[in-house]
Amino acid sequence: MSISSRRAAAPLKPRARAGAARSSKAQRAELDYRALAEIRYQIRRFTVFSEQQARAAGLEPQQHQLLLALKGLPEALRPSIGVLAERLAVKHHTVVGLVDRLVGAGLVRRSPSELDHREILIEITTRGRGVLRGLSLRHEAELQIAGPALVHALQRVLATPAAHALRHRPQE
Repeated sequence: MSISSRRAAAPLKPRARAGAARSSKAQRAELDYRALAEIRYQIRRFTVFSEQQARAAGLEPQQHQLLLALKGLPEALRPSIGVLAERLAVKHHTVVGLVDRLVGAGLVRRSPSELDHREILIEITTRGRGVLRGLSLRHEAELQIAGPALVHALQRVLATPAAHALRHRPQE
């Protein structure tokens, strides 16, 4: 083998190792993206199911979400428009519109707070509880089927080195 042949051959080994290292890092990054994409896909599938079920029950998806937020509100929170807006991650006026439509449908009612009559609280009616119960039963049944894939996708994301590093970073 000539010297020029050895020089040409020598750089191949380091390049191959560097390429292998990059390939390994690229594969880890690809797996992270796949895990994130999978959890997004599973969440979206459930969201689409939920929206379809709400519409089939005669509600808009946000109306269903409001009923669920209202019924599932922690005891320490008062069911005011502001609290519901926070729980739904929407603007105050959006909740006012949702409540108006739900009041019109007989699913919720407004009532003044006993502690502060300036504050209006939202209560779910018997009819609203019935509609919500039917939707919730269908959602629980769907989660029995789709839940394992969602849990698996979440576990994959939480098992990534980046997620581990974020959970265990020093507090500033």
